[in-house]
Amino acid sequence: MSQKLLTSRRSLLKSAAAGGLLAATPLASRFASAQSAAPIKIGFQQHSTGIGAAYGRWYGRTTEAATKLINDAGGINGRPIEIIAEDDGTDPKRGAEVIEKFANQHGCDVAFGTLFSHVVFGSAPAAGELKMPYFVVSEGHHVASGALNRYTLQPGITDVKSQVQAMAPFVANTLGKKVTMIYPDFAFGHDHRDFFSEAIERQGGEVLAKIAIPPTETSFTKYFPQIPRDTEVLYHVMVGPAVLTFVKELGEFFGPSRPEIFGFIDSLEAVDLSSPGLEFLDGTYFWEGNPRYAQENQSEHDKAFRAAVGVDENGASVSDAKDVSTYAHMFGCWETLYILKAAMEASDYQGPADRQKLIEATEAMSIIPEGPGHPQGAKVFNGKTHQVFGHQYISRVENGKLVLAHTTSIADTFYPDEVDYTTQSF
Repeated sequence: MSQKLLTSRRSLLKSAAAGGLLAATPLASRFASAQSAAPIKIGFQQHSTGIGAAYGRWYGRTTEAATKLINDAGGINGRPIEIIAEDDGTDPKRGAEVIEKFANQHGCDVAFGTLFSHVVFGSAPAAGELKMPYFVVSEGHHVASGALNRYTLQPGITDVKSQVQAMAPFVANTLGKKVTMIYPDFAFGHDHRDFFSEAIERQGGEVLAKIAIPPTETSFTKYFPQIPRDTEVLYHVMVGPAVLTFVKELGEFFGPSRPEIFGFIDSLEAVDLSSPGLEFLDGTYFWEGNPRYAQENQSEHDKAFRAAVGVDENGASVSDAKDVSTYAHMFGCWETLYILKAAMEASDYQGPADRQKLIEATEAMSIIPEGPGHPQGAKVFNGKTHQVFGHQYISRVENGKLVLAHTTSIADTFYPDEVDYTTQSF
């Protein structure tokens, strides 16, 4: 965002908060009755297998729950949503193939749902070539960086650059300024490496070491001796099926004398905090996109969201307490589907011929209020960069649970625009 736009958005947020209401850009439906009874087909690019499988499973459950509520309420423009899921294997090449399948075989209206950033990078060019609106739920800075195209948008989940920018002051002022980073060696991890380094330096801190680990690694002890002795804060973010092993081995390596630890919950998504070997995490901090444990000030929207998806107050499946959700991320599928609904109704979307109008309607959005469709909290969408900005949450591990310690403002997450997709042709 330009400095002028940053200031205007901050002012808008301030005045909206003072009035007790965050008013959305008017997005009332323009239809009186559906012109077609055919379903709106949404291609769900799902990480059913590969290193993103845990996320894919919960992204699927969340998508099913949101779709049911939307359809029970009349669908979109009087038409039901039909979700067509295809497994991309958490693989960039297969991701592009899935996008082509949505367009050429299934006749989908839009594609949706991708998380892992290398899959987004592999898929977005195909979406652009096929003129398929591609609504990703990924967190990577790839969309807002300008590296992709006008058909790719991220309106339901914040990106790493905004997240770490909001986290850095807390880390520097509460935990320490000499930081060692451990992160996965692909685009998502590189975003953390680059943007957190810049953010902590602005707080007077420094990154002593940057330790990159292959995302498919299964044993991590050999990497830990690279951590400098004068490290005050260990910053970790890990992904994949071996995250529990990573955190356990981290505890075994440090024993009772550890530095302060600040992690992104990615390192423990879908992992039970009461698992043996995680006791050392007590007193450490985590970023959460959405607090896993229901907090004392839990909103009615969060309560309803949990109930619809089938998640208990500890963030696990109501049918299996050991089946822990990816709660910090999966809300993005729910919220993105409600953005799609609002944009399709604003543009009176009828079919693929209206895809340009759909994208323009999404770009026209700005202030998004907290509500049933946005249980994680209020947000600001930047139509030029196709990226949404929202609150970030820092939680502390206390007696095996995550207790909310700090909530950032939305303004804490703003940064200058790096692209204006609205100037690109369709």
